[in-house]
Amino acid sequence: MNSVKIKYTAKEGVKIPEYKTPGSAGCDICAYIENDVVIAPGKRAMIPTGLFTEIPEGYEIQVRPRSGLAAKNGVTVLNTPGTIDSDYRGEICVILINLGDESFTVHNGDRIAQLIVAPVTQGIFVKADSLNESERGAGGFGSTGV
Repeated sequence: MNSVKIKYTAKEGVKIPEYKTPGSAGCDICAYIENDVVIAPGKRAMIPTGLFTEIPEGYEIQVRPRSGLAAKNGVTVLNTPGTIDSDYRGEICVILINLGDESFTVHNGDRIAQLIVAPVTQGIFVKADSLNESERGAGGFGSTGV
């Protein structure tokens, strides 16, 4: 894979994504905010990171929750996994939602999510008049049991 280029915002204090252990699949991404952001229970907030990327064509970056925030505080990434496409050049922001019972405060520099670099395969969609039968058929949510 080619390197993922990272550009920082012009201001000081932006943290580059970092893998915490050699076996980590995800690298932590941090909030870059001037003032604390309080997220009330059931509410959401878009948290900037001060980072911009140039992802090689054929790859994406997935934005995923941090398990510690979810387990301890009920805070997760709303559109998980979020996708950053290879042709996106805007700032990486993370949409956090508080599913916990108490307000949650995001401070500048807090680790708020993790990023996964992954290959992308684009499908070729072909119009069809019929589809082959399968054992599952049209059974959807919960159709295969508990």
